[in-house]
Amino acid sequence: MITFLICIVLLVGAYFAYGKYLERCFGADVNRAVPSKTHFDGVDYIPLPKWKTFLIQLLNIAGLGPIFGAVLGATYGPVAFLWITLGGIFFGAMHDYLSGMISLENQGLSLPEIVGKYLGIGVKQLMRAFTVFLMVLVGAVFMLGPAEIISGMAGFSTLQIGSLSIPSFWVWVILIYYILATLLPVDKIIGKVYPLFGAALLIMALGLLGVLLTGKYTIPELTTLNNLKTDAAQFPIIPTLFITIACGAISGFHATQSPLMARCLRNEREGRGVFFGAMIAESLIALIWAAIGMAFFGGVTGLNEQLAAHGNNAGWAVDVISKTTLGKVGGILALLGVVAAPISSGDTAFRSARLIIADFLHLEQRSFLKRVYICIPLFLVGYGITLMDFDVVWRYFAWANQTLAVATLWTITVWLHMRKKPIIISLIPALFMTFITSDYLFTSSQMLNLDETTGAICGGILTLLIFGAVILLMRKNEKSAA
Repeated sequence: MITFLICIVLLVGAYFAYGKYLERCFGADVNRAVPSKTHFDGVDYIPLPKWKTFLIQLLNIAGLGPIFGAVLGATYGPVAFLWITLGGIFFGAMHDYLSGMISLENQGLSLPEIVGKYLGIGVKQLMRAFTVFLMVLVGAVFMLGPAEIISGMAGFSTLQIGSLSIPSFWVWVILIYYILATLLPVDKIIGKVYPLFGAALLIMALGLLGVLLTGKYTIPELTTLNNLKTDAAQFPIIPTLFITIACGAISGFHATQSPLMARCLRNEREGRGVFFGAMIAESLIALIWAAIGMAFFGGVTGLNEQLAAHGNNAGWAVDVISKTTLGKVGGILALLGVVAAPISSGDTAFRSARLIIADFLHLEQRSFLKRVYICIPLFLVGYGITLMDFDVVWRYFAWANQTLAVATLWTITVWLHMRKKPIIISLIPALFMTFITSDYLFTSSQMLNLDETTGAICGGILTLLIFGAVILLMRKNEKSAA
């Protein structure tokens, strides 16, 4: 319990201390013009109240990550607390705040355009394709996952109306919702429904926190950094833990969502509460779920055994924990958590893909038909991905997500250098995550499957090469500015 409470205090304190430091570092000015006013279009650029932008941002970035990822990450033991807390503060919250504010500074530009501005045209072209692919992949993953859960609850996946048979019925329902949420102005569905779902996500986490603090459960203490997974050799802490727990610590997906709210902030001072605050809230949610995951099943060993007995299905664990600890209310909140949250992240992923393509093609988005032109191929590809094996789709999603975070961290580093700000803020996270994603690429059985030593050496070399390229870029920028 002591480890858990210290982590909570550190996360909350970081919002007021480190968040304030980053705000000063950026130079947030309450009087500076923001995109919601200078580029108002009634569709994507719309001023919204701070409480709404916070809850929408939280729901956009959350998805299944701080729940499923935290439960699966808890199988490594209390070391997960360390990554969620330190990663959430110095990696994730910094990443989300500065990437969001850089987008705000650049009139709400989407991530690939921002990356290209600071890392070069070649990287921008790669990022455009990579980011759109990841957004469609996210949308497909968050169609399949919730559809399977709803099918289990409803007892059917194929709808029979007389002689008419509609297979994958819930996938089609979610897809239709995605189309509406992606095409309509941000204040029509997202601005009205998401705050309610975001609040439900927080209420569920607070309810579980109350159970942990007042109930019969014992939260393991951080007494060792050892890997406590049953199959530890197959899933080493480095790099696998840092890929498994993404949204609760750092996630590249977040940087694709921040421009959505950068276009809705009313002034720059709201950025800390929306971008930094939403990430801290997500880390707190992940911390609570990691703790209840270990405590509910009697410890890390029990959690590993129960998940193994149920096919490592985190959704099963979430459902059992919610209903047992929070009763009928918990069942409703669990439904919102494991169904509404990923669906909301999925539709904003498609919305982000639309905006990325619109920025690239310089297409204004006031026109409904122009939005439709972009969305039709996106949804066709997204539906096509849902026809693939879910395990194959998921296999590359987590790695691609963290690889996107690497590109964002290097972009922030170059931005800080150009502004003559301390680059150490993002340099250490950039180097660390570059090695993690590179090591995973070389060693994971799902990727190149090299032995651990060879993979680590290759990951280290690739990290140094990327670091060297960024140093050359920063020196080039210095000469151009001179």
